[in-house]
Amino acid sequence: METSSIALAADYLLETIAIILIAGMIFGKISDYIKIPDVVLYILAGIILGPHALGWISVEKYEITNQLILTFGAAYILYDGGREIKLKILNKVKVSVMLLATLGVLISTFITGYFASRIFNIDIMTALLLGSVIASTDPSVLVPLFKKVKINNKLKQTIISESAFNDAAGAIITFAIIGIISGKSFSAIGSTLELLKTAGGGILVGLVIGYISSLLVAHKEYAILKEYPAELSVATVIISYILSNKLGFSGFMSVFIVGMICGNKKVFKFYMQDEYFTTQHRFREVLTIILRMMIFILLGTHVELVALAKYWKGALAVVLILMFVARPISVLISVSLDRKAKWSLREIIYLMWVRETGVIPAALSGMIVTLGIPNAQIISSVTFATILITLTVQASTSAALARYLKLDEDYK
Repeated sequence: METSSIALAADYLLETIAIILIAGMIFGKISDYIKIPDVVLYILAGIILGPHALGWISVEKYEITNQLILTFGAAYILYDGGREIKLKILNKVKVSVMLLATLGVLISTFITGYFASRIFNIDIMTALLLGSVIASTDPSVLVPLFKKVKINNKLKQTIISESAFNDAAGAIITFAIIGIISGKSFSAIGSTLELLKTAGGGILVGLVIGYISSLLVAHKEYAILKEYPAELSVATVIISYILSNKLGFSGFMSVFIVGMICGNKKVFKFYMQDEYFTTQHRFREVLTIILRMMIFILLGTHVELVALAKYWKGALAVVLILMFVARPISVLISVSLDRKAKWSLREIIYLMWVRETGVIPAALSGMIVTLGIPNAQIISSVTFATILITLTVQASTSAALARYLKLDEDYK
């Protein structure tokens, strides 16, 4: 009986992967034709294939399979995003990045939460929980986006770095509020220390594993695995994520730092041979495309259409407040405190607009529903409305806004 269940689970995994890949290719072609971001079409594909329509992909039936795809997909895309960061440029905007990822998340949480409590007539702690869930941005959207939109490196790497670092802050704030709602004691100092431990530990693990990985493929004497850079990158992502989680640190933070170290090998006097570098680069591009298909199609299967239909008016109002009130205020305050970065008005406006929501908020929302938190369906509905609207509206207009503000270097 047990063997039969394992075989069924294995068959389901293969079946799910095949369905996702075929659907991803079809909807990707449609995306190219109608000029809408592919992730929006992937979510639509997930809704169609999910339990509320065709029922070809069932999230509830094999939760481990779905969680595996979402977790590894988000981790590898974060790693890939880390590789896009150049340390020399990041050093110039590190204060802005840290403020956006911490203070900015807190400001967004409180502004969005306050208005959500009024709109849905719910208690303030539940409303703040809603605000914290949707406060962070999504590297799995932003990393591929800025491979196509050629804005200056300072702005691009601030946005990508913020999206990686604010996931940890958003998750910790969410867990702290859940603790309060559950009747546990809350300590501002304790929560701050927890944030420092979670993020700092993830950074430390990422530094160590990233350095060892680079040593093994790019050092003159110790590059014993120089022929396997792509294979090692996958193993490194998994090891750093698992090790960080087991130590109580942020696995997502860890893989992002690993990517940063691996993407800045020359800083450490490491050099890869061209043939191996090209192989790894092509592998990363293909794997990232596949993982994006899997992540967003699976997210589409999570959408609760009944709840979304019930709360859509309030959800739309909250999303608009997040986009046009909370985000602009949080960005303005955060970057204003970093005088050394010398942000221009055009760059600040662009930072205010680019804040797509995706994988991590969806995962937090799903966890809240599982825990049975009061008004969890409202939180879930607002989360998916935020994902759908920010991806449809903001992701699809990011390139046009960059051109309008004369930030796109291809149009200067």
